[in-house]
Amino acid sequence: MPKKNYELKAIGSSEAELLIYGDIGESWFEETVTAKQVAADLAEMNVDYINVRINSYGGSVSDGITIHNVLRKHDAAVNISIEGVAISIASLIAMAGDTVEMSANAMFMVHAPWSGLMGNAVEMREFADILDKYADAMSSSYMRKTGKSKEEILSMLTDGEDHYFTAQEALDFGFVDVISENEVDVAAGFRESKFFETSVMNHQKTITVDSKDLTSSTKLAALVAAIDKPKKEDIKMPQETKDELAAKSKAAENTAVQAALAAEQQRSTDIRNAFAPFAEHEGVSDLMNSCVADQQCDAHAAGQKLLAKLAEGCEPISSGSVEIEVDEVDKRIDAGSSVLLVRAGVHNMKGNGHKPVSGDLTGNPFKSSTLLEIAKACVGASGKSTAGMNKLQVVAAAFQSTSDFPVLLENVMHKTLLAAYATTPDTWTRFCSVGSVSDFRAHNRYKTGSIGNLDSLNEHGEFERKAVPDGEKESITAGTKGNIIAITREAIINDDLNALVSLAIALGRSYRRTIEAAVYSLLAENSGLGPNMTDGNPLFDASHSNLGAGAAISVVALEADRVVMASQTGVGGTEILDMTPSILLVPLAIGGTARVINEAQYDPDTASKLQRPNMVNGLFSDIVDTARLTGTRRYMFADPNIAPVIEVAFLDGVQEPYIEAKDGWNVDGAELKVRGDFGVAATDFRGGVTDAGA
Repeated sequence: MPKKNYELKAIGSSEAELLIYGDIGESWFEETVTAKQVAADLAEMNVDYINVRINSYGGSVSDGITIHNVLRKHDAAVNISIEGVAISIASLIAMAGDTVEMSANAMFMVHAPWSGLMGNAVEMREFADILDKYADAMSSSYMRKTGKSKEEILSMLTDGEDHYFTAQEALDFGFVDVISENEVDVAAGFRESKFFETSVMNHQKTITVDSKDLTSSTKLAALVAAIDKPKKEDIKMPQETKDELAAKSKAAENTAVQAALAAEQQRSTDIRNAFAPFAEHEGVSDLMNSCVADQQCDAHAAGQKLLAKLAEGCEPISSGSVEIEVDEVDKRIDAGSSVLLVRAGVHNMKGNGHKPVSGDLTGNPFKSSTLLEIAKACVGASGKSTAGMNKLQVVAAAFQSTSDFPVLLENVMHKTLLAAYATTPDTWTRFCSVGSVSDFRAHNRYKTGSIGNLDSLNEHGEFERKAVPDGEKESITAGTKGNIIAITREAIINDDLNALVSLAIALGRSYRRTIEAAVYSLLAENSGLGPNMTDGNPLFDASHSNLGAGAAISVVALEADRVVMASQTGVGGTEILDMTPSILLVPLAIGGTARVINEAQYDPDTASKLQRPNMVNGLFSDIVDTARLTGTRRYMFADPNIAPVIEVAFLDGVQEPYIEAKDGWNVDGAELKVRGDFGVAATDFRGGVTDAGA
C-alpha cells in the first residue's frame, strides 16, 4: 500500500489534523501536498483547532507561501508539530503556527529560494532580482515568528548557504516554541528517493532531474549535464550595455524621488496654508511645526488637530446632557475588574487604562470575592448552573466563550500592562522623534534639496530657471516584539492574583525597556558612530561633517561641538542650517560634570579664567546621562521635533503594548499574547554631533 503523504481529517467536532508528509507543489512525481488541495479542504473545516504534522523536504515556494497564508487566515488556532524534518519551504509553512512544537530529534532548515535559468545576461540578472524578491517576501514570516530583525533573517535567505537547526537550536533562535519529548524516528540523511526541480527559462523549457541520493556537489553537475546547450546562433546578445541599463535605472529612481519630494512639498504647503489664519493663537505655531515634521500627517489630519487645539478651553453652547445606559455585562466586568485592580494595588498607578479605577468598593458585589467566586458568578450569569461542579470544572466553564470571565481577566491584565508601561522610565523619548508607519514594509523618510538664494534677473530682465537639486531618503521598518503568558486554572483556584498581575507588570516594563535597548543598540553600531545610512557611511562620519575633535568635555570642547552643528548645510550644500543643540547625551560618569558646565554662570574650567562668563551656559535644555553608554563618547542633538536624527516609529501610531486573549492550547486555562510593533532608524545626520572625548 503506498504511503500517504497528505491528509486532512476531522477529529471530533472541534479539531482537525493536517498531515504534510511529502513534497510541496504540483510538479513532483509522487503524491504531493498542493496549495490548491489544502485551501479547498480547509475551507470545508469549521473547527476551533488545527493540528499540522510536518515531515517534508519542501518544494514549490509559491505553494508553500500559499499554504502558510491559508493556515494563518483560518479562524482556528493552528498548532504545528515538526515530527521529522521541516526543510526549505516546509520550514516557512511551520511559521504559520500559533504554537510550533518540534520533536527532539527532528531537523529544521532555512535557505535561499533557488532555481535555474538559461538565457542571456539581462535575463539572468532579472531572474536573480526575482529570487531576491521571493526571499524578501518570505522573510516577513520568519520575522513574525522569531522577532528577529529583517537583516538577520535576510542574511540566511540570501547567502546561498543551507542553515540547519537541531530542535534546541530552533528553539533558541525562536523558530519553535517547545521541544516534544516524544521523539519520532527520522532516517539518517536524506530519504531513499528525493527529487528536486529547476526551471530553466530558455525556449519555455523545464528540466527535472532525479537526484536519488546525489550529494550536494553532484546535483549541479547532474543538472548541467541534463540541459541541452543552445547553439551559438540561438544565443541572444543583450540589446543594451550595462551602463545604459544603469542609466535607465538611475533615471527611474530619480523620477520616483522627485515625485515623492513634490508630494512632500505639497503636503507641507497645504498644512502651512491651513494654519496661517490662526498663527497668532497660542500653541498653534508649535502644532504646525509638529504636523509638518510628521511625514505621516496629511493636511486633513493636521486640520483635525488644529480644530482640537482651537477648541481647547471652550464650553459647549447647549446645557443638555446625554445619558448612556450601561448593560449588565459591562457592569459585571467593570465591578470584577475594579475589585481585582484594587486588590492588586494597580488602581493607584498612573496610566492604568482608559478609565480611572476608584479604591472605594462600597456597593461592589464582588468586594469580598475570590477569583474562584468571581469565575463562578460569571458562569451563572451565562445561564449555566454550577451545581455539582468541582473547582476545576467551575474554572473550565468560566473560560468558555459564553462566560464573561476571560474578558474580565483580559481587562485587568490590559490595564495593569498599560500602567506598568506608562510608569517605567526611559531616556529615548528625550532625544528621539516619534513617528508612525501604516504597515511592516520599509517607509521612506525624504529630505528635500535646497535651491539656495534667489538669482538676479539677467541682462534681458528675464528670470533664470532654477535647478531643483536631488533630495535624500532614509527608511524605517516596524517589527513586532511580544510574548505569551499563561493563566492557569490552578492560579484561579488558589486565588493567586499577585502571580497574574506581576506577569503583566513585568511585561509592560519589559516592552518599554525593549524600545530603549533598541535605540541604544542602533547608536552603538560602528563603535558608537551609529548605523550606516543610505550613502554607505555611518550616521556620524567625516563625510557628514558631524564629528567633534575628540576633546574631553569642557566649556571649550562643547563650544567647538556647537560650532560643528551650526555649520551644517542642507541637502545640496547650498543652505547653512544654523541649528542649535538642545540635548546632550553622555555616559553616567560624565553626567555630573556636564550639568556643572551647563549651569555655571562663569567658566569653571580653570582658575585663571576668573569671572569669565561661561559661553555655553544654558546651551542644553536637557542633559541625559545613562549607564547604557560607557567610556567618554558624548552626543549632541538638536530638538528632535525640529531636526530629528533617530526616529522610533510605531505601527499606526500606537505606542502602548496590547493584549490578545484566547483559550489555552499548551496550558490548562487561558493564554494572553502581549505584543507591540515598532521600528528604530536614523533618518538624518544633520541634527547630531558626536565627540569621542578623552
